[in-house]
Amino acid sequence: MTEQDHTAAIAALNDACRAEPGAGWVLTAGVQALGAMALVQAVAAVRGFSDFSEGNDPHGERDFGAFEVGGVRLYWKIDYYDLDLSKGSPNPADSAVTKRVLTLMLVEEY
Repeated sequence: MTEQDHTAAIAALNDACRAEPGAGWVLTAGVQALGAMALVQAVAAVRGFSDFSEGNDPHGERDFGAFEVGGVRLYWKIDYYDLDLSKGSPNPADSAVTKRVLTLMLVEEY
């Protein structure tokens, strides 16, 4: 697998992670405190996020984003762990050995 193929595989798996809220998503206390309507809007913003650039995606993995909901700035970030969630993944391009964790947080919680 070339480096470009490796990066493309990671990006595709990250897109799939963002598309399916639930298992593998962590919402910080600050995000949960925003209330139900803002939470629905924030999840929709993560799912629909496509504003990737050199500034927020320098490696092409589509693993980070920033946006606003109701005047509140939020970040989301995907991290790659081994299947036990005890250390980093040995190969983020391989879903058989990687668990993705998407954390949705207020900017000040970063």
